[in-house]
Amino acid sequence: MFDAVLLRTFVAVAENLSFTQAAAQLQLSQPTVSQHVRKLELAAGRTLVARDTRAVSLTDNGDAMLGFARTILAAHDQAASYFTGSAMRGRLRFGSADDLALTQLPGILRDFRQLYPQINLELTVSQSGTLLRRLQAGQLDLVFIKQDPGGSEGRLVRRDRMVWVGHRSVRLDPEQPVPVIAYQAPSLSREYAIRSLEAVGRTWRITCNVKEVNGVLAAVRAGIGIAVFPQSLIPGDLTEVSAAFSLPELGDVDFSLVDNPGAVREPVEALAAAIMSRPVQRET
Repeated sequence: MFDAVLLRTFVAVAENLSFTQAAAQLQLSQPTVSQHVRKLELAAGRTLVARDTRAVSLTDNGDAMLGFARTILAAHDQAASYFTGSAMRGRLRFGSADDLALTQLPGILRDFRQLYPQINLELTVSQSGTLLRRLQAGQLDLVFIKQDPGGSEGRLVRRDRMVWVGHRSVRLDPEQPVPVIAYQAPSLSREYAIRSLEAVGRTWRITCNVKEVNGVLAAVRAGIGIAVFPQSLIPGDLTEVSAAFSLPELGDVDFSLVDNPGAVREPVEALAAAIMSRPVQRET
């Protein structure tokens, strides 16, 4: 009943309360915008926009139409995405390091599933080393992992700096071993922690062994010790403590995408492109 083109123009006018700004936003001429609104009003049989020489406002019917227009356009866009991406089908076995799930990755995966609804996306969340071994065994098609900088595996998404993280209330006795919260071995962040401490002759002890990132966060928040995190993934209630306690530098880490050469290329490349095109940082 209502043309999507006319609805988009009306929404632009309603959100800007200006025909001029709506025209600039839509890259249309102002007379075209006015014509679209008039056509929509004719289709609805109601006055939607009140105009005078000083201001533009919506009528009560215009307010109602704005809600309907947004709903109709959202359904229109969802249908367009569905049928645009429906040619791509199959199974994609994707693995992600668990702390990378603190980034925009869940949103990227949600958008990917909406765009390619006929791809069966199977998600595995684990440690980077475990994911890489499963990829090499042919059990996964694409993995998003952390690795030492400059590694030969895969495509670099971004480079970050590893840092020591603790709760704001944490206190360390310089005469005592450094209390480290770490993933169970083998673990890249565990290796970073132990390697850096032993390099400067600093004693340490593991105060908590965990299996996943929520365990790390719970232990750090409880003040049981400190942990190693990529700097960009530090939660807002925790803080970097490297300088405060004269802890050794940890170095950089690469966030990388590694794919299985034997996997079907189209879905692998589509998801890889989606991840590469969006900034990978902590979700706020």
